[in-house]
Amino acid sequence: MVSHIRPVFSITGLLCVFFSFSVVPAILISWYYHDGEVADLSLSFLLMLFTGVFLWLLNHGRPLNLRGKDGFLVVTLFWVLLGVLGMLPFKLSLHVSAVDALFESVSGLTTTGATVFAHLDATQPSILFYRQELQWFGGMGLIVLAVAVLPMLGIGGMSLYRAETPGPMKEDKIMPRLYMGSRIMWLIYVGLTAVCAMAYWLAGMSGFDAVSHSLTTVSTGGFSTHDASLGYFHSELIDDIAVVFMLLGAINFGVHYMALHHRNLKAYLLDKEVRFFLLFIAAAVGTVAMGLWLNGYREHTAGIFQTAVFEVVSIVTTTGYGIDDFSVWPVYLPFLLILISFVGGCGGSTAGGVKVARMDILIRLGYREILRLVHPKGLFAVRIGHKPVADRTLQSILGFFSLYVASFVVLMLLLLAATDVDQITAFSAIATCINNTGPGLREVALSFSSLNDSGKIISIAAMLLGRLEIFSVLVLLHPEFWRN
Repeated sequence: MVSHIRPVFSITGLLCVFFSFSVVPAILISWYYHDGEVADLSLSFLLMLFTGVFLWLLNHGRPLNLRGKDGFLVVTLFWVLLGVLGMLPFKLSLHVSAVDALFESVSGLTTTGATVFAHLDATQPSILFYRQELQWFGGMGLIVLAVAVLPMLGIGGMSLYRAETPGPMKEDKIMPRLYMGSRIMWLIYVGLTAVCAMAYWLAGMSGFDAVSHSLTTVSTGGFSTHDASLGYFHSELIDDIAVVFMLLGAINFGVHYMALHHRNLKAYLLDKEVRFFLLFIAAAVGTVAMGLWLNGYREHTAGIFQTAVFEVVSIVTTTGYGIDDFSVWPVYLPFLLILISFVGGCGGSTAGGVKVARMDILIRLGYREILRLVHPKGLFAVRIGHKPVADRTLQSILGFFSLYVASFVVLMLLLLAATDVDQITAFSAIATCINNTGPGLREVALSFSSLNDSGKIISIAAMLLGRLEIFSVLVLLHPEFWRN
């Protein structure tokens, strides 16, 4: 087993070396704003770099061949190690506890957006920018970037791709050559971020805020440089821009590629998952807007609709931005928003949740079982369009969903046992973490700082499970995985 562990550590080290350079922009910003963080950020960069180099050298001179199942170990080890390394700037610069620094780091990298920090408006610009960067790199996944780079070093990447890429149909690559497809996805990702930053700037944000928020909008992360999130700007135009780019971030990047490749926006309407996604959002917006109107929010009908659109899109795409505190809305609406966060975005996007494609197939599968009760001898295939879904895919989705629900229940019970929070707080805390959404209800509506260290560690575990889509982590617990 040792002979297989060394390449895993080595490749993880290489990925950590790549990640260490994410601190460099923050160092430059600290130098530009003279906020006094150059030394601490430079030390963080060196510690990350040396850790990566050390792990890389563990397998020096040996072939870097990954077995199929080693990708799961690389991905899980990398995300855990990245969370630990990513906490260094917070720990060294803000002098917070190790658990708080780790929580913020993992929340950023998993694009959850939950926070334990307060007084962001008074925090150093370099730390704020680094915090935004974490979500941008976590959004598309540094693993996908590595898949684009590792083939040039003679290291195969398909096992990493299958372990990291979100969504139920991981065999469907957007291009025949995996590494070329990953490069295209990153180019689209960078392009969307640049356009989003420009739109924010033209809408009235400062250059710093425009770039910072573009990083967490396209990544559907939700971190902001202000305590009031996007509500700080009091701009309907900025809110509308955020809605557009949150939606783009939550749509399969393969669909973006097809639209660009064919220069035709019909690619979005032709994609069945995107259509289901948009119809679901429209239905949720209508329900929330009607609920607000019926419960007395009648003075500004247009404002009600815009608020409903923003909050629904923010939650369904698992971004977590806020322009209003939905936790104080009429009792069933906050709970409804937490529930729809389980749906999440499309497969192959930066969003969290169960994913739209899985939900669509689960609904069709349930409908098939109803038909079988009516026609016991009938043969009914679950189809997406005219294409039947393979039995193996159906079994995988059912298995994923059952493990997702079971993991959620276990983590919620652990949180209740480890803290003194009420049931609604525990439900929403685990829901928002495992779905990588951000805001919860009651004690975790604005911040997770009220949880004790045990509660924060349980929440961290939920974030990682959700980001890696359960299987990639739980497979490591099976004894057969560790046998040669």
